[in-house]
Order: sequence, then structure tokens, then C-alpha cells
Amino acid sequence: MQLGYACITEAPLANGRRADLLALGSDGVLLIVEVKSSVADFRSDRKWSEYRDYCDRLSFAVPAEFPKTLIPDDCGLIVADPFGAMILREGALHALVPARRRALTLRFARLAAERLTRLLDPAARAPES
Repeated sequence: MQLGYACITEAPLANGRRADLLALGSDGVLLIVEVKSSVADFRSDRKWSEYRDYCDRLSFAVPAEFPKTLIPDDCGLIVADPFGAMILREGALHALVPARRRALTLRFARLAAERLTRLLDPAARAPES
């Protein structure tokens, strides 16, 4: 939230994938952050390319020792450690079409509200969108 984003973790997408982090900016920009713990994790998981149709920007969060050259140039780069994170590069902006933006923004809002409801009322069984 320090950078003006509201975030939810493990956000299900309409294509059946789950984004590690889906963030909604105060300007309406939707950002997906894919967290990679190692080079092996990055190389074994290529599903992240399927996230591009569900965000305006795509970024990777990696540990400090991760080889930065592996991250595609049009993706953002965030270096994280147990104490925080630093954005080294913003992802290229690929603006969503209005209908997709509306659908994703509604999905974000409903998912956040459902999770808050379950937190406040554990007896509530709202299905995740």
C-alpha cells in the first residue's frame, strides 16, 4: 500500500490460473506480481505468460541473488528480502480493454470483500470468485 496499491494474494483469474499477487492502483491500473523463489522456480513455471491478459503490468518479485537478466525486459522487477522490497524496474504498460478492466476490477472487489467477510464472520461461507 506504500505505493498506492491495494493488494490481494492468491487471486483466481478467469482463465483458471491464480496470480500470486493482484494489485489495484489508485489510478485503476491492475498489476500482477509473480513471486519466484529461485532460478529453478522461474525456469520450471512458464504459466506466468498466461497472466498478461489479466493485468496492465506484470512484474516478478525475486530474491536479491536472482540473476536479473532472466526477467523479460517488458516485465517489472522487484527484489525482496525478509525486511522489504525494492522496485528496480516497472513493467511495461499494456492497457486492458475496458470490458476486461471492469470485469477484473469487480472480481478484485468481490474477492477482497468475501475474504474480509470470512475474517470478520468465520461462519460465513462466501465462495471465492
